[in-house]
Formats: sequence, structure tokens, C-alpha cells
Amino acid sequence: MFIPNKGKASLRFQLINQRADFSFALFSGGLANPKLVAVSNFISFDNPKAPLYPRLAQGKSWNEMTVTWTSGYDINEAVPIVEWGRQGESQSRSPAATLTFDRTSLCGSPARTVGWRDPGFIHTSFLKNLWPNSVYTYRVGHLLSKGSYIWGKNYSFKSSPYPGQNSLQRVVIFGDMGKAERDGSNEYSNYQPGSLNTTDQLVNDLNDIDIVFHIGDITYANGYISQWDQFTSQVEPIASKVPYMIASGNHERDWPNTGSFYDKTDSGGECGVLAETMFYVPAENRAKFWYSTSYGMFHFCIADTEHDWREGTEQYKFIEHCLASVDRQKQPWLIFAAHRVLGYSSDYYYGLEGAFEEPMGRESLQKLWQKYKVDLAFYGHVHNYERSCPIYQNQCVKSERSHYSGPVDGTIHVVVGGGGSHLSTFSGVTPRWSLYRDYDYGFVKLTAFNHSSLLFEYKKSSDGKVYDSFTIAREYKDVLACVHDSCAPTTLAS
Repeated sequence: MFIPNKGKASLRFQLINQRADFSFALFSGGLANPKLVAVSNFISFDNPKAPLYPRLAQGKSWNEMTVTWTSGYDINEAVPIVEWGRQGESQSRSPAATLTFDRTSLCGSPARTVGWRDPGFIHTSFLKNLWPNSVYTYRVGHLLSKGSYIWGKNYSFKSSPYPGQNSLQRVVIFGDMGKAERDGSNEYSNYQPGSLNTTDQLVNDLNDIDIVFHIGDITYANGYISQWDQFTSQVEPIASKVPYMIASGNHERDWPNTGSFYDKTDSGGECGVLAETMFYVPAENRAKFWYSTSYGMFHFCIADTEHDWREGTEQYKFIEHCLASVDRQKQPWLIFAAHRVLGYSSDYYYGLEGAFEEPMGRESLQKLWQKYKVDLAFYGHVHNYERSCPIYQNQCVKSERSHYSGPVDGTIHVVVGGGGSHLSTFSGVTPRWSLYRDYDYGFVKLTAFNHSSLLFEYKKSSDGKVYDSFTIAREYKDVLACVHDSCAPTTLAS
């Protein structure tokens, strides 16, 4: 609000609890010649240390859920706990581990300098031996040294189905979302204009979503640590109710001379520390961000493109083991996901390089996708949507566009990097394998109805409507069927 000739104006800002007081400064002179005019009084939260922003993630076993949250309480002043139990039954309490980090844990500027902000304390509790398909209620909190408790809000989640269970199961996948200011104010790194639309559509659809995969470029904090609080606040309505699984992208990990595959500065000096601490993933080593997880009839192999994936590497061995270890009779839907496009994309820059992929992307991996009959491979990094035909060695192996059946003789590759960041231009050339391209923000939803029927939908973030879809119908014998380069040699012995 502005009142002419009175010298008065007002602005509204949305503040989130970041464990400190706020004050506002008024400058004149613009960005070129700023001059401080006035500073406001301090604005305080009732309890700046309160437990906030819970985010769920799958544990290392199907019947385990992890709860991670942020607070201002060190373990010397309060014990972190979760009170939880099946809805309507008695509640139990579980302890939580506590992590944090300081500037010396980070790798460069701005994360160690002007972008530094105390991250508070990150707590994770492991809720084990869950009953399948059951609604659990929970709240996070702290037992203070004087014997009193500080509790967060009440939440609930539905536990995972038993691996292979035949029931309706719904998965959402996207990448490169970031965050934005709900009050319309500008901020550092303000280039994720679709972020709020994607977040809001997921909140609207939440009753029809069972698990979410955000495959890299999580916050675009780029070394400004406070942005992680903003992001976890933004996704709290989603991540507090369904597992919010992440993958590592260049804006989380890359920094020169730190072991990342790309010797770039995209993480702003974070070098993976923030992503590895703020979110839980069921990796054997969270500094190596590859992991596998299951949800009912789905099995997911999540790769880390910021570490070398080529044949002979530790990650390549993990990928093959993840793909090979799936019982496809129980879990017929096999999904590969990674941040950079290791498969196929007709992005403008990939087109200039000629191969329509991340350099060295699919050369080592396509024989694994084919051998183990991966249904779908998802990627972010490129900020648009694109779907390929079922493909092997640059050739479409099926001519259909909207329905697939029979043997799994190729993998469908999907770029779903339109979560929110500025959009990426397509090549002027449309390869024959590219069936659908969309220069807009959106996400993919997979719905498994049973062991033989899957629905794929691409929805735009602006309106939540479906703009691309197809179905897969097949039997177990179709997964077993030999196709090109997929079966081991046979014997004529009787």
C-alpha cells in the first residue's frame, strides 16, 4: 500500500522460522548506488528453536519410514523424539539422531562466506516394523533438560505396501523445482518461476499420491544456506505426508577438486553437504548418492550423475546389482532415474553435441537397461518435458504411441525437468524417437493398477491437466521373453 504525498507505504512479507530474529532495512539509490535510509525493529518468533518442516523418506527396508526435521535444539539442551503410532491406537516414542555442520564442512564461496547461515540441527528418527497399508499419526518434538516437552504439529502418513502387493499404487516424478517467494518478493537466484505451481498442484493431488521422487536440483540454493529452510518449508505439506525421495544434481554436488565427476562450481560450495544432511536417502553412503528403494509393485534404481557411472566404476556395479536383484514377478515395474540425461533428450545443447544425451551418458548403461528390461528411465537437468518411444541403440522398437504390450524390448526415456526452474529450449531437429515434447512446467504420475497394468500421465503444473499419457499392459511371461541382447545363452542339453 502507498499513500501519495504522505511519505507512507506498506509491504507484506511472509517470514518463516529460521531460528533467528528478523529486521527490515530500507535503501534508496537502487542497486547501483544503495544508501541505507532506515532499519526496522526486530521481529521475533515465539520459539525460534521450534521443531519444524518434517520430511518423510523410505528407510532401508520396506516397513521402515524415516522422519527428518529441523530445529534449534542441540542434543546438549534437548533430546529429539518422535511420538507415533497407528491411527486411533496408543502412541510410542522413538529417539532421533542429530546432525549439523559448520563452514569448514563446506567447500567454497558463497557457502563458506556471504551465503553462510547456521543451519540449526537436523534430526532423523527411524520408525520401524510398520504394518503395511496403515495410517500412522506422528509429531516431532524435544524433551527439554527440565523435563518439559516441545512438540510440533500433528501429521499422518500411510505406510508402504508389502513388496509385490497387488493394489493401487501412485508415484510422482519430477526434477529441478527449486523454490520461490509466496509474497511476490524477489530473492537471490530467483529463476524458478514454476516452482510454486508445481508445489501447489502436488498439494492439490496429495490424496492420490503415494510417493514422490524429486530427481536432482532440489533448492537451487547455490551456496546460500538459508534457502534450504525456505525449500523445506515450501514442500512441508507434501513431504510431511508422503515419502519425499531426492536424487543428487549438479546444483547440490558439483565443486572443483572435491571428487564430483564434473569440475564445475554449480553447488556454490555446498559440495553435497546440504543435500546429504537435510534429506535422508537409503544409500549405503550418503556422500555417494545412489540407492535403491521399493514401493509395492515398483522398484526404483536411483543413480548419481555427479559421480562417474561408466562401466567398471563402483556406481556402475551398484546399478547392475540394483537392476538384477529385482523379482519381476512380484515387482514388474522397474524404474531407473538420474539427474542428468543419461538416455535421450533433444535439448538444444545436446543437439549441438550431436548425440542427444549427456556426453558418455548411455554408452555403458543401455546394455543394462536392455538386459534387465527397464520399463522407464527418468531424468531432470533439462528443464522441459520429453518422452521417447521404447528405444534401444537409437532405434524405436515399437511403433505405438499410446499403448504398449508384449515383451519389454526397449526402454521408454522421459525428461521431466520442468519442475520449476527456467525452461530449456529444444533442438530445432526432432529425432524420430521423440514422441512428445513440451516447453512448459510439469510432472509425471505413474499409476500401477496391478501387476499387468500401468498408466503414465504427464501433467502441467499450471492447471494439473493431463497433456501426454500412455498405458502398458503385459503379463509376466512378457518380462521373461527374450529380446535383442537380453537373454543369456541356452544349452541343447536335456
